[in-house]
Amino acid sequence: MNVPARSAASEDSVRWIGDETGLLEMIDQTLLPGSTTLIRCERVEEVWEAIRALRVRGAPAIGIAAAYGVCVAIRGEGSLADLLQRAVSAADYLATSRPTAVNLFWALDRMRSRIAEGSFADAPALRRALLDEARAIHDEDRQMCRAIGRHGAELFEDGFGVLTHCNAGGLATAEYGTALSAIFTAHDQGKRIHVWVDETRPLLQGARLTAWELMRHQVPCTLICDSMAAQVMREGRIQAVIVGADRITANGDVANKIGTYSVAVLAHHHGIPFYVAAPSSTFDLTLVSGEGIPIEQRAASEITEGFGRRTAPEGVAVYNPAFDVVPARLVTAIVTERGVIAPVSARRIASVIGDAIEIA
Repeated sequence: MNVPARSAASEDSVRWIGDETGLLEMIDQTLLPGSTTLIRCERVEEVWEAIRALRVRGAPAIGIAAAYGVCVAIRGEGSLADLLQRAVSAADYLATSRPTAVNLFWALDRMRSRIAEGSFADAPALRRALLDEARAIHDEDRQMCRAIGRHGAELFEDGFGVLTHCNAGGLATAEYGTALSAIFTAHDQGKRIHVWVDETRPLLQGARLTAWELMRHQVPCTLICDSMAAQVMREGRIQAVIVGADRITANGDVANKIGTYSVAVLAHHHGIPFYVAAPSSTFDLTLVSGEGIPIEQRAASEITEGFGRRTAPEGVAVYNPAFDVVPARLVTAIVTERGVIAPVSARRIASVIGDAIEIA
């Protein structure tokens, strides 16, 4: 269901409306920047579709939406036993929406753990407990984003040109973003930062979303085609690269939007530091390296008929991976809410992130 947009100043890409019998509301990111339209999800199937269709996207935001999706699944009437079964089934169902962003599975595992704790007096008590858990996931992400911004801003000097790829701002998280949080915080500190925005083919998240967010925050920015990054680096316009992440493995390999690997190679060639910004919930320490990360394959039409206009001949073969993996050796540092991981190594990651994963 579509509803009128909130104020353009709002940073809530996802939010819960009402009490434990309420509903999930989110900005439909597929319509930006032309229209700031909200959708309301009252059925778990609508939440699944919103995640799958990229109406909500960005690893942290996907996790938050999925957590609330479990709450959506138990809005209706039913006995405690019925709602417990629906909650577990909803978590399993939502986990099938997208395969790469680990925050989705992390958030759903937290909801499952809360369900498994039991001791619910009745159905209303279960609803309240699960909504409290989803809200905690949401609030923790807000705090992590702000902390990432504080740590990341220290990496930028006054006058830096910074390149970013895809979107890792408030739309992709609970509030201020990850990669963009570092940029926003540096800007707030008075540093003159100029952001070079890769348009990010084929769905143009950089052009449609990142440029939109930067302009709303009055951060100077310039939009470029992905294929222009090498030239802009060669001209000396870029002093740092910072991106978000959808999954980071135990050795520091990073999965992010397709095209990120290319940017990392270019940065390495030109001697430009390549930073990744992500909360601890984006680390998957069960995977030794990026070779084990599942890479989502998306529809051919995103390339052949992007945004409703055919740009390739009928029947052409298409390969459309949504993500690629940057090897840890190309990552200068990973910025987390717990500090900056540098150098990037399995030992350093375990010392900074290991207990955070265990606690979660």
